[in-house]
Amino acid sequence: MRLLVIVIILLLNSTGILAQDRIIDSLQNELNTTQNSLQRAKLYNAISEQFKYSDPDKMLEFAIKALELSKEEQLKIEMGRAYLNIGTAHIILGDYQKAMDHFVWGKSLFEDLPKSPQTSADIAKGLARTYGSMGIVFSEQSNYAKALQYYLKAAKAYEMLDDKGQAAKIYNNMGVVYKSQDQNQKALEFFLKALEIQKMLNAPNTAITQTNIANIYFKAGKLDEAFQYYTAAKSSLDLHPNTRALGEWYNNIGAYYNSRNYPQMALENWQKAIRAFESIHDKFGLADTYLLLAEFYNAQREHTKGLQAATSALNLADETDVLEQRAAAENLLSDSYNNLGKTEQALFHFKRYSNAKDSLYKKNNIQKAVEAAMNYEFEKKELLQKEENQKRELLIKEEAKSNTLKLLFGSLIVLLLFGIGFLIYNRQQLKKTLTLQKELAEYEQKALHLQMNPHFVFNCLGSISSFIVQNGTDSAIKYLSKFSKLMRLTLEYSKESLIPIDKEIESLQNYLELEQLRFNDKFTFNISKDPNIEDDVAIPPLLIQPFIENSIIHGVIPKKEKGNISIAFSVSGKSLHCTIVDDGVGINQSIKNKENLVLAHKSMALGIIKKRLEMISEATNKEASIAIEELINGNTVTGTKIVLKLPLQYSGH
Repeated sequence: MRLLVIVIILLLNSTGILAQDRIIDSLQNELNTTQNSLQRAKLYNAISEQFKYSDPDKMLEFAIKALELSKEEQLKIEMGRAYLNIGTAHIILGDYQKAMDHFVWGKSLFEDLPKSPQTSADIAKGLARTYGSMGIVFSEQSNYAKALQYYLKAAKAYEMLDDKGQAAKIYNNMGVVYKSQDQNQKALEFFLKALEIQKMLNAPNTAITQTNIANIYFKAGKLDEAFQYYTAAKSSLDLHPNTRALGEWYNNIGAYYNSRNYPQMALENWQKAIRAFESIHDKFGLADTYLLLAEFYNAQREHTKGLQAATSALNLADETDVLEQRAAAENLLSDSYNNLGKTEQALFHFKRYSNAKDSLYKKNNIQKAVEAAMNYEFEKKELLQKEENQKRELLIKEEAKSNTLKLLFGSLIVLLLFGIGFLIYNRQQLKKTLTLQKELAEYEQKALHLQMNPHFVFNCLGSISSFIVQNGTDSAIKYLSKFSKLMRLTLEYSKESLIPIDKEIESLQNYLELEQLRFNDKFTFNISKDPNIEDDVAIPPLLIQPFIENSIIHGVIPKKEKGNISIAFSVSGKSLHCTIVDDGVGINQSIKNKENLVLAHKSMALGIIKKRLEMISEATNKEASIAIEELINGNTVTGTKIVLKLPLQYSGH
């Protein structure tokens, strides 16, 4: 993940080192001449932000000074900036837990600040920067769903501020997240969006985005397009020198030339990458270059040179403790020794490669467990911090009211304070009552939603039992593999009140594939989404699946012929429509079939869903309804149509 950090931190860099030193000197001179607390807090924060390009420890030192002074003088805006600067310093230092703690405190502070014509712009900028910073931490923890959620918030905030430069950085980071998930087309969309703004602003980080675009085209096999962007990136680097980015560029263009069968040009560029990385002591970048050289020499049957390059990569990986590079180097060393006929050394390094792979697998599992724990801690701390801020603000307001009343109405202190105290008490009780009613409604909705989870699991377990009996061990293993994937998605989102529509579609796709397997392709299906539906549109989880299950079990399966089910998502006004159509036996025949069953089973799903729709309507003050009709052509029943109408909601809102 270190490469991603380099990309993001570089995106923050907008000045040269010499210019940065001059700015820091100027700010410190100004700090020595002013005694105004607000101005000093601003200067501490400004100096801290300058040090992020060169010295994270200094950045942390000045941010802490800004925080201490801001707390002492109750300078809320500068206090929020200090929290963000401390968090950014911890990102650079690699302590993501401390970084996230400070971002949560900053977010809570900015969200609770009262807006005025004088403060609204500063609050909006603070929130935009907070969301972007939290996106970086989640991205580094491979929590891509959360990262995109906060990047989307940051992008919208910067768009509202008309800050195109910062918006471009967020678009680029979103592209990096999508690329990390192998969603290259989506990544390309955001990289191009960032590049358009960067060209307009003549931004110094344009080369990084152009290289990202070139890498996507290269991976897709579109070599001409890749070369076009590699060339443009080099021109941008010539205008705005950046040694680390240049080293990465040499590595990428070397790989490009190697793929086009220009081995000499590939070697020349990798040698230039070595010189670039050595000039800034970037051992991670050097290790990558030596790995590329080792692969190249082994492919050219120059195994002695391949051995030397792989050894250099391994030494660097040991120094930086990057397990992925160590595993790759051990594998290349094993291949090189094997090709040189040195089987004993080849076996030795193959064993070390296997151990490194096992360690990497364990590390990834541990990382996932830690990520889940950190997500829980993050949400808990965010809630606790918000409650603490609200209590503190309420206390301050109440003390101010009390002092004002004592000064204005001293002569009537007993009578007036009694009356005012009574009114305040009633108001607080009313507020508490309304708050409790709102929370009760939210918990009722969550409880109904959670009832769907065991219902869904019991149905799936019943399906597994029948499938194993009917299809044998091999087919059952394949079925269980798909089932485990579906369960993982279901459990992951069962705790959420809303999930992105694309994740719901993915879950439905997995479920339908599972049922196809179970019923030996007795039906076909298709899922479509209106292109006008935005990426952050969200729906309650496990709301649609029971209707699809009914369409399969009671609609198309009783048919003699092969059936079809179609699911379509569309937007009408401020409503999201989900239309489910099957060409099964129809509602009336389905009811007759159920009556003829020896063992009757009463499904709770429809009742639970109707109750959930009522709760959604109450919570949003918008219509949430369901309509079911039997499709008839002349005197022939052609199937069933279900239309689910939901309020248009968005993730993170």
